[in-house]
Amino acid sequence: MYPIVKKKKLADKIFLMDVKAPRVAQYCEPGQFVIVKIDETGERIPLTICDYDRAQGTITIVFQSVGASTQRMIDLNEGDAFADFVGPLGCPSDFVHKDIEELKKNKIVFVAGGVGTAPVYPQVKWLHEHGVDCDVIMGSKTKDLLILVEEMREVATNLYVTTDDGSYGFHGMGTNQLQALYDQGVRYDHCVAIGPMIMMKFVCKLTKELEIPTIVSMNPIMVDGTGMCGACRLMVGNEVKFACVDGPEFDGHLVDFDQAMKRQAQYKTEEGRAMLALTEGDTHHGGCGNCEA
Repeated sequence: MYPIVKKKKLADKIFLMDVKAPRVAQYCEPGQFVIVKIDETGERIPLTICDYDRAQGTITIVFQSVGASTQRMIDLNEGDAFADFVGPLGCPSDFVHKDIEELKKNKIVFVAGGVGTAPVYPQVKWLHEHGVDCDVIMGSKTKDLLILVEEMREVATNLYVTTDDGSYGFHGMGTNQLQALYDQGVRYDHCVAIGPMIMMKFVCKLTKELEIPTIVSMNPIMVDGTGMCGACRLMVGNEVKFACVDGPEFDGHLVDFDQAMKRQAQYKTEEGRAMLALTEGDTHHGGCGNCEA
């Protein structure tokens, strides 16, 4: 069992948990993910690692309630435990294995959208700890949905916060902020974009025009996390890749986002049925004809 030692609500339906998992904490690197399972009958949920403390043996995860399984996770509290907590899985971010002095010569920008801020944080923190400067553009629909702002401010060289409705920071999306910086003469050598699929698609569209190499995380389309279910199959250039075993990070200018989003949508109906069964409990009779009574 893997006990929860800290639980914190970051925003509406967005929670942070510190989980005691010493072996995972000992070996994980920025960019990797874990698979959590509440109990023996629970769904396997892939979550990108938000932070880790090797000394304390803890892993920090951030999740948003989007279906039945994550709704059940919200009901867990400090002292409760996950039945399974597997990791680290996936490949670490490319820069982990690069020469630090070479990294310092690059001007790097991260674009984080919504809960995508969580997996961006450990990467920026790692770079900060190794003396590498980087800027961060992080945004959400409204001020109330922003997460980890102060934590990010401590590790980013420059932090640009955006909201779609203008309730905090720059009025607009991350792409608007990136374009504004470019118009002001700011030039970047490398970009990392993590967030909703549609956000990453348009960040890559812009960075391709601006000739900025861009990495994206395809964690949003992962289901099983081991390459066995095939749910996270995607085209990267002319090659078939699986986000969980080949990624989760890929060259964003080569990812076929339209195909990936269609694949992601295939699982929404099933998740909706599971959520209905959870909320209706014993009164759920399966009368829709699409699930078992």
